[in-house]
Amino acid sequence: METNLTPLMLSLKVAALSTSFVFVLGMLGARWMTQKEFWGKNVLESFFLLPLVLPPTVVGFGLLLLFGKNGFLGQLLEQWFGIQVVFTLSGAVIASIVVSFPLMYQSAAAAFTGVDQRLENAARTMGASEWRVFWTVAFPLAWPGLLAGLVLSFARGLGEFGATLMLAGYIPGKTDTIPVAIYFAVEAGQMEKALFWVVIIVSLGMGTTLWLNWWSRRNVRRYANQK
Repeated sequence: METNLTPLMLSLKVAALSTSFVFVLGMLGARWMTQKEFWGKNVLESFFLLPLVLPPTVVGFGLLLLFGKNGFLGQLLEQWFGIQVVFTLSGAVIASIVVSFPLMYQSAAAAFTGVDQRLENAARTMGASEWRVFWTVAFPLAWPGLLAGLVLSFARGLGEFGATLMLAGYIPGKTDTIPVAIYFAVEAGQMEKALFWVVIIVSLGMGTTLWLNWWSRRNVRRYANQK
């Protein structure tokens, strides 16, 4: 059986690009939310986490309404920048960003909540700016949780299917990520090809979660030995 490895390359590319955006957005968003109290905070946080509980096809439909030809963002990008999102790799990246963001946000929020505020206040009393407090105190202490969110977001982006299919479609060589390739291989009765990609993505997912579990246990033991 000859198998084109393009879906693997595309999946890794989409996951890497989406995770880069999600890491920054999730980290900064979680930091801001954990530092502020305002009316409607719970509603905003629920909105951030909404893709986690909605069916991926619903998320994809919403993105299609936004980025489609008649969508507000779709028209804006097309007219101002000449960028088309639907049926492109950019669409796959956007879909991956949206569905993996809640994982990064949750992990980052938990990590920043666990940072000892006395250490941050001590840095402030010594004249450190909020930006410096973040990078020298909060970020290093929250790093284990941030890394966990990073890894989970990458794994989620790698396996995204429903929203990707709705927004990016299936264009061989352009938007056929592994999950999409599996679906259409089964539809075409190419079970060996589908099985090949299933083994690949299961191996990638298992490798990612095994590494994360190993790394987490190692850090827990290190912390216990320091006490």
